[in-house]
Amino acid sequence: MKRTVDPYNDLTVIDDRAPRTNQAFIGSLALVAYLADWPWLVGILALQLAVGLTLGRRFCLPCLLYFEFLQPRIGEGRIEDSRPPRFANMIGVAFLGASTLAFIVGLSTVGWILALIVSALALLAASTGLCVGCEAYLWIARVRGLTVDRHPA
Repeated sequence: MKRTVDPYNDLTVIDDRAPRTNQAFIGSLALVAYLADWPWLVGILALQLAVGLTLGRRFCLPCLLYFEFLQPRIGEGRIEDSRPPRFANMIGVAFLGASTLAFIVGLSTVGWILALIVSALALLAASTGLCVGCEAYLWIARVRGLTVDRHPA
């Protein structure tokens, strides 16, 4: 399979299937954390998202799953601007980080509500393509007068 963009060096764009893989991973594991009553897993998910955002796709486990295992088998999807899904990941880090903090201070109900919001929105995005965080980014960009070409390639 020939890639049109390098997933580790062409960081302004991303294969549109990669964020959906990440969303399925995060959403499913956040739901597992709730069902198993494992608040520690929520903290690990927050950390994993933060590591991917700060250190890059080479350190993002769902990214590696997609780019090294799935993409070579199913081919490259449509190339899109990476800023909307990156913003959605930032929101995910904020919610999962706040959830983890809530668990630490003993507010487990608040922690689970925040984690389940992430789970629901991530699974919605993974299954339908409707990424609320991405849409929020696009709305904010329009308000600021920025133009975002969702599919630049």
